[in-house]
Amino acid sequence: MPEALHRPPRRPHAWIGALLLSQLLVVAVFWRWGWAWGLPVMFASHAVFWWGTLKPGSRLFSPVLTRLPTTQRQVWLTIDDGPSDDTPAILDLLDRHRARATFFVVGDRAAARPELLREIVRRGHGVGNHSASHPQAWFWALGPGRMREEITRTQATIRAITGTTPRWFRAVVGMANPFVSAPLRAHGLARVAWTARGFDALAADVTRVVARIERDLRPGAIVLLHEGARHGRNVESLGLLLQRLDALGYSTLLPEALEDEGPATEPAAAAQAG
Repeated sequence: MPEALHRPPRRPHAWIGALLLSQLLVVAVFWRWGWAWGLPVMFASHAVFWWGTLKPGSRLFSPVLTRLPTTQRQVWLTIDDGPSDDTPAILDLLDRHRARATFFVVGDRAAARPELLREIVRRGHGVGNHSASHPQAWFWALGPGRMREEITRTQATIRAITGTTPRWFRAVVGMANPFVSAPLRAHGLARVAWTARGFDALAADVTRVVARIERDLRPGAIVLLHEGARHGRNVESLGLLLQRLDALGYSTLLPEALEDEGPATEPAAAAQAG
């Protein structure tokens, strides 16, 4: 995998120094000018770290891939939250359109349905790490021990079932606090965000879901999709999206394919930073 494309964190604890320096600055401002200046500076210093945690795609704590470095009309389809009852139909749809995707799977769900995970790999798709238990409400607030366990357990589960080790990770709801970086580095995982999303995990209106995605389509876009949503229309959304991709002249690719194509067609800095 080209180094510029697959980038696990190199300095997972660098944020600690930045935090200490910021709080020393707050103390100095309080000491010199009192609370009238000290409180706003304190709030501002905390706001930076909240932004880095809660904004999907933030590169404050680690590199994040938000699009692929290609000028071709190609997109990376990524499907979160499986495996699920939707998985077989999704695989059939992808086959009919000759499309490839990466499934960011939940470790506990994969352990419960290993045959679906093996089928994903058998049909030529990628598998990524999307935590072990998918703690949607609290992933952003997990401490270092729980965060490490969520990521490590999923790596072990996928490796045991498929014989392959994921190299890509997506944070639950896209939100990653500072404690994500150390386990990503330990397991050689690079974090992936997205370029286009339709909110299909919540929205049942298939036409609106695909229209939202289509607005943000561009060469190298990473498309965020889901499976197994309660509204039961994820398969329909994918089917319509694949029709639109065909009509617009887009094909799909996995990032691994870029390794075989040689140097990227544009600077990798356009795809990610940090």
